[in-house]
Amino acid sequence: MKKQLIAASMATFMAASLMACGGSSTPASTTAAAETTKASADSTAQDSTDKKEYKVGIVLFMDHPSLNQIKDNVASELDRLSDSMGVTFNYADYTFNGQGDASVLNQISSELISDEVDVIIPIATPAAQVVQAAVEDKGIPVVFSAVSDPVTANLVSSMDTPGANITGTSDALNTNAIMDLMLAVNPDTDYVGLLYSNSEDASKQPIADAKKYLDEKGIKYIEKTGTKTDEVQAAADALVAEGVDAVFTPTDNTIQQAELGIYEKFLDAKIPHYAGADSFALNGAFMGYGVDYANLGTATADMVAEILVDGRDTSTFPVQTFDNGIATVNTDTCEALGLKLEDVKSSIGPLCTQVVETKTEQEFSK
Repeated sequence: MKKQLIAASMATFMAASLMACGGSSTPASTTAAAETTKASADSTAQDSTDKKEYKVGIVLFMDHPSLNQIKDNVASELDRLSDSMGVTFNYADYTFNGQGDASVLNQISSELISDEVDVIIPIATPAAQVVQAAVEDKGIPVVFSAVSDPVTANLVSSMDTPGANITGTSDALNTNAIMDLMLAVNPDTDYVGLLYSNSEDASKQPIADAKKYLDEKGIKYIEKTGTKTDEVQAAADALVAEGVDAVFTPTDNTIQQAELGIYEKFLDAKIPHYAGADSFALNGAFMGYGVDYANLGTATADMVAEILVDGRDTSTFPVQTFDNGIATVNTDTCEALGLKLEDVKSSIGPLCTQVVETKTEQEFSK
């Protein structure tokens, strides 16, 4: 029995020794590699955790090709800046659409205040007005985009020195320039329809400028307005019935939203529609004239980065404006109006920095 116990004990000892020395299924080198990989992953996770995160609220006034283009370019530029500056601009959790409704915009503003965002980007004048009223005494910087006349809209004290927690980018329209284009295409124009929403502050100054221009030229005009799509359609019908030679609309979001529903009315009557943004031309108007909205979005994001990362003071950060030199012609509409594209481009070319062609679509291609 004693020999059996000794034999059993020796067998157990040998087995244990074999497992300890060479029986492991993981070689030492593999174990070391695994530990190195884990350490690297822990280091990466720590680096990610250490990156400064900024909460960026984006408030879109409504679905609108130009406004959507701004939003998309703000987002892509913030992504690029996140990589290049070693920070995180978190906008995905704080992007909202106001649906053209002031009560919705107020709710969004309250939610962003509750979320303690670091900055808010309202896109279009009505959104900027609601957001600024909500956050002005909260210490949250506001960087607006596509506000045509920030001073008249009571958002800033001046373009050079905004004077508060707000600044941004403006798509101010050179009204005289687009009226010049209208007369270049048809010098015999003697009756112009002014189509706009009287509820949008952004339209007030351009319409006043258009009236002054037309008065000085001795050209007759008539105004038609609408604050809802059905009212805009009725206004368009009224302009057709009046027999106007052309229609002018500034950078008016209400009219733009209705453009796909009215452009054929003007086509059937052979009336060219001139407007203050390329999105109008995209949606069927004869010609849009104004800023590059993709560039507007990029510049807005750059301003946000300067304020959040570099500590730039909004009160002394001038509102950025851009060259209104790009004319966008809808080639489908041009043909339907009985105009030759080459003749149109020849007549307006000297008055623009660039002439762009487009066809009727709902949204810009990304």
